[in-house]
Amino acid sequence: MAEEKKEPWLNYLALCTVILAVCATLSTFKGGGYSTRSVIAQSQASDQWAYYQAKGIKGNLYEMERDRLRFELDNLPAGATAAQRQRYQAAIEQAAGRAERYGAERKQIEKTARALEDERNLAQRQGKPFGMAVIFLQVAILVSSIAGLFKRRRVWYAALPIGALGLLYFADGFFLFF
Repeated sequence: MAEEKKEPWLNYLALCTVILAVCATLSTFKGGGYSTRSVIAQSQASDQWAYYQAKGIKGNLYEMERDRLRFELDNLPAGATAAQRQRYQAAIEQAAGRAERYGAERKQIEKTARALEDERNLAQRQGKPFGMAVIFLQVAILVSSIAGLFKRRRVWYAALPIGALGLLYFADGFFLFF
């Protein structure tokens, strides 16, 4: 049997296809990593918002307790002792202090929750280009494979801009050009 002569452009096609396949694989892993990071950050943010609400409820309970104690203090009989009034005043101050503490804690929890939401948003923003890169790179690999199978250089030329677009999205996933 006579050995079929290999056309030189097929070597470039093979190299190009390998490069596209490596970038598609990396895009899949990076996109999956950002997707996981997004889900984890969302879960943590949701936990923080639940904690924020719990602190708000506790703070409201202490505010109600403070108001109730003030009402009772104001309605003490005229014959109430100074010690009784002092106990009410101490209890009012303690309830007010706890309500204030919960309010301050809520502010810190809110900052943490918002930071986690920002982390989620960034992960989603970086994950999307990797998803698009996988699509275009896979299509370019498919078209390149068809070109190699049928030895049609023009078909491979059609795969190159698709692959270039995939590589652009791949780079965008790292650097966020647009």
